[in-house]
Amino acid sequence: MSSKVALGRRLGLKAGDALIVVDVQRDFLPGGTLAVAHGNEIIPAINSYMAAFAARGLPIFMTRDWHPEHHCSFKESGGIWPRHCVQGTQGAAWPDDLHLPAEAHVISKGNDRNAEAYSAFSATALAMLLRNLKVQRVFVGGLATDYCVHDTVLDARSQGFDVVVLGDAIRPVNMRAEDETRAIDDMLSHGATLFEHAHAVF
Repeated sequence: MSSKVALGRRLGLKAGDALIVVDVQRDFLPGGTLAVAHGNEIIPAINSYMAAFAARGLPIFMTRDWHPEHHCSFKESGGIWPRHCVQGTQGAAWPDDLHLPAEAHVISKGNDRNAEAYSAFSATALAMLLRNLKVQRVFVGGLATDYCVHDTVLDARSQGFDVVVLGDAIRPVNMRAEDETRAIDDMLSHGATLFEHAHAVF
């Protein structure tokens, strides 16, 4: 049995499931302008999840920050973050070792200069696309646990989707030491579940 088939079975994948990969972009990885510590460590896990979903023909959504110049979240514009993921720049691109399936749907967010957008559902068509595909449950991984992953999970729950957080495929910013724990606890308290396969043997 291939590893992607085995992983799919452990996840219990079925019709109505979808994968949401949040903001695995160069600027959020080591060497980027807004690097998440150890963010690159999730890429092998993300690749495994994408392969498992693709093997079953289940939808995969890749979200990305796609900011215009002088976005309101940037310090230069009064925000709290360094300049990052500007449209068309290398920092906004996917890393080379992310094995993006050709059939993946790309969701761009944060492209209104005057609006912050942590959640993949914020001013995007994601909810409509999921419903059109008759998705009932979403699996979520990516960056960062305490911001875009957290807000995406909470919005998915508020939209009525079941949510599984992929624990080995997320990493936090941790501006405060307890942010990761608080974010995970909050996602679980809103009805998400946590899946961890780091110790699985295929």
